[in-house]
Amino acid sequence: MQALKNFLKEYSLFLAIFTYFGISHFEHTLVHSTVGNLLGFGILFVVIIYAAMSVAHHAEMLAEKFGEPYGTLILTISAVVVEIVIIVIMMMHAQSPVLARDTIYSAIMLDINGLLGLAAIIGGIKYGEQPYNVDSSNSYLAMLLVAIGIAMVMPHFIDMAHHDMFMMFNVIMFVLLYVVFTRIQLTSHKYFFEHKVDEDEVCDASGHCEPHAEINAWYHASILVASIVLIGVLAEILSVFMGNTLETFKMPLAIGAVGVAVISAAPELITAVRAAVDNRMQTVINIALGASLATILLTIPAVILVSRYYGLELNLSLTPIQGMMLGLTLLLSIVNFSDGETNVLEGFLHFILFIVFAFLLFV
Repeated sequence: MQALKNFLKEYSLFLAIFTYFGISHFEHTLVHSTVGNLLGFGILFVVIIYAAMSVAHHAEMLAEKFGEPYGTLILTISAVVVEIVIIVIMMMHAQSPVLARDTIYSAIMLDINGLLGLAAIIGGIKYGEQPYNVDSSNSYLAMLLVAIGIAMVMPHFIDMAHHDMFMMFNVIMFVLLYVVFTRIQLTSHKYFFEHKVDEDEVCDASGHCEPHAEINAWYHASILVASIVLIGVLAEILSVFMGNTLETFKMPLAIGAVGVAVISAAPELITAVRAAVDNRMQTVINIALGASLATILLTIPAVILVSRYYGLELNLSLTPIQGMMLGLTLLLSIVNFSDGETNVLEGFLHFILFIVFAFLLFV
């Protein structure tokens, strides 16, 4: 009975379903005019962001249910699944070999410089310095350096005759890396990624704690999956309006890639800002760096397999500007996240890089 009452309050789910049928009915009319394309794009973008907020909410509830690092792992995987779904759909429509690369690059800029920078600024203003487990940031950054180097820098030095073989090699290596890292994160080195145990957790006589036993995990997981499916369905229609809009205004496809990254990062951004306000910087670190790592290790194998299956051209090699920006981001992260505390200055420096990233989209 309570589950039914909660379900009737899932307004984003009902709005997404209503929007799908409404836009599907008028799609052929809207695509023939500039105003129609803008209207369709605007409506779908807002509804998808609203649905992404629902993903954030239910992922947060699961995070409270299972604790860290399971919670942020659920959130980051949910966001990456949304990203993969939208990238694949747009790859099918846009037929652009660099769309996946630009989206992955944009997602990393958003997660590390935008999300983490903003959260550190907000938390720094409120608390001065916010502590976290430095082992987590070191682990994430080491993995990011290896993954980005292999997937997005190494292709520049691989002979074209061996590119296909190298791509499939990356699929195997990245799946292996993700499985090993996740196992370490959840078992042997779980304490690297944990923050303080909440006082409201229920503990038994042996000291074992079960966070928020009253939360219905099946309900929240079901709504989360349903929201991701609806986002994917709406994204397929969105890709049509986005492509027409970019073509009409002669805008680069990279803007579309940023749009995909914004949609997928929306749940993480909401959760990270809330965590920063609550002085939970460990959660912010897990979300920002974990999402960037998941984007590399999960999205790249997915787009490689999809492009191979459908015969699509794929280019993951970074441009000089993208390489420079990623290099600066990782170098700054290594310097900033080496002492176990964040402050306003560190957040501001990352946010400056995010502003530079946004500026370079139009240069």
